[in-house]
Amino acid sequence: MEWKFSVETIKMTAASFLNQAGSASVFAFHGPMGAGKTTFIHALCEELGVKDVVGSPTFSIINEYRYPADGKMKPLYHMDLYRLRDEEEAQRAGVEDALYSGHICLVEWPEKAPGIFPEHTINVFIELVDNQTRRLRIANN
Repeated sequence: MEWKFSVETIKMTAASFLNQAGSASVFAFHGPMGAGKTTFIHALCEELGVKDVVGSPTFSIINEYRYPADGKMKPLYHMDLYRLRDEEEAQRAGVEDALYSGHICLVEWPEKAPGIFPEHTINVFIELVDNQTRRLRIANN
């Protein structure tokens, strides 16, 4: 599945993305610095009903937010592995625990620890088309 989006259409794209994702819970976001990974994750969180402030977890590694589902508030993990050296450091930071928790995990820079992701991870590729437009593509592992 592939979309092109801009700031004006990002909410609609996030809704369509979540609809296509179905019951998947782990999403690995690939793309160069500045491609819009954090911006798109912010749009996904808004679409899910997250009321927390959504920001980049570059220094904290893992941010936990809450969103309403099935009549209760459920956790959602937003991770940024950019500052990690390897899979061992990711495991020590608790990344693997979050990935296998069954809760939604939105992970930036997954290539820093590729071996720890669950089998059914959805890989999301974001590319710059131009200053205003991004291309987003999803693929199963």
